[in-house]
Amino acid sequence: MSTDLDDLRAAAARCTDCELYADATQAVFGAGPPSAWLMLVGEQPGDREDREGAPFVGPAGRVLDDALQRAGIDRDEVYVTNVVKHFRFEREGKRRIHRTPTVRHVRACRHWFDDELDVVGPQVLASLGATAAKALVGPDFRITAERGRAREWNGRQLVPTVHPSSILRGPPDTREAALEALAADLRVAADLRP
Repeated sequence: MSTDLDDLRAAAARCTDCELYADATQAVFGAGPPSAWLMLVGEQPGDREDREGAPFVGPAGRVLDDALQRAGIDRDEVYVTNVVKHFRFEREGKRRIHRTPTVRHVRACRHWFDDELDVVGPQVLASLGATAAKALVGPDFRITAERGRAREWNGRQLVPTVHPSSILRGPPDTREAALEALAADLRVAADLRP
């Protein structure tokens, strides 16, 4: 394992551990300071992230930025990544529609996440969405039962919450309350800041 994020990013760009690399534009590795106290862990890059090569830069990223600001967390001090590094999608005309990665995809990418975790060494993690939480905690994890509650995970604190994209998929009249609930979960993580 490399101890340098740039080396890991370059190696991930050449990854062919599962079939997702064939249709995706590129691997989308994590981004942020190499000594971040908080690591945000999502599911996989979306369409915009796949095109731009950076995590959480699309619509869900804007929701995340808003929630972080409300929680009093500066995005520049946070490392953001995904458990799966390539975009899984199906074509619908010219559009690329998100498809949830399978357990096989999560397992194929796990070593990239583990390496990022070792290099960055955050004291706190926040998993964004059920896929990320299940990748870390196990298949029996239920986001509705455990969101916003800190738990010990491999010598660190883990705060599970929803994925910002779930707010965008929800009814427009519930988005403000959902955004505030995400921010409240992130405040739990902020309170664990060393």
